[in-house]
Amino acid sequence: MEAFDNAPAGPPSRPFWRPLGWALLIPLLFTLGGWLAQYPHGLIVAGVAVALAALAVAATLAGGIWHRPGAAVLLSCAGIALTFFAGPGLYELYMTKAGKPVQAVVTKVEDRQARRGADMFCTVVETGGGRTVHHVSEQQNCSGDFEPLQTVTLRTDPAGLLKPRLPDGPGGKGDTALALEIAAGLFLVTGAAMFYAGRRRR
Repeated sequence: MEAFDNAPAGPPSRPFWRPLGWALLIPLLFTLGGWLAQYPHGLIVAGVAVALAALAVAATLAGGIWHRPGAAVLLSCAGIALTFFAGPGLYELYMTKAGKPVQAVVTKVEDRQARRGADMFCTVVETGGGRTVHHVSEQQNCSGDFEPLQTVTLRTDPAGLLKPRLPDGPGGKGDTALALEIAAGLFLVTGAAMFYAGRRRR
């Protein structure tokens, strides 16, 4: 009986809410980074900085402090992928649901064969008011499906911060839903890996 009495105590139980809080915060930061990266100018840099900060914190906590390298690798990969899918998916959802419809005409479609980033670029002119000219890329749904002098319905940002979005082409109807579904799955994987690392830390 004395052997059992003198046996070392097991590891103390970990508070449930702490790893749960990290499991929510880290994927939210990756998602925020992807969303901010959709904005032009300095907010792109801010979005990248937020995503990299989330990556650094997640990897340090899971791999360095909690000693769960497997979980650290999984949530790092899932988190970066979450940033790439959540940003465009949320942009498309926002512009589709909240964007202001504006009639416009495509005046130019060109493939610049860029080595980096989007290749297709479209010049679109609004048909009413001041005939505002917009230059959009593949990120705003420009593709080879559009032709010069084609009439389209642009979706413009009510806040005037995001670039307008061209409508979906013949084969792009499900792209927004697919991106959001993938982002939701990656959000759960990232959060689950963070929660596991926090609860099972050594």
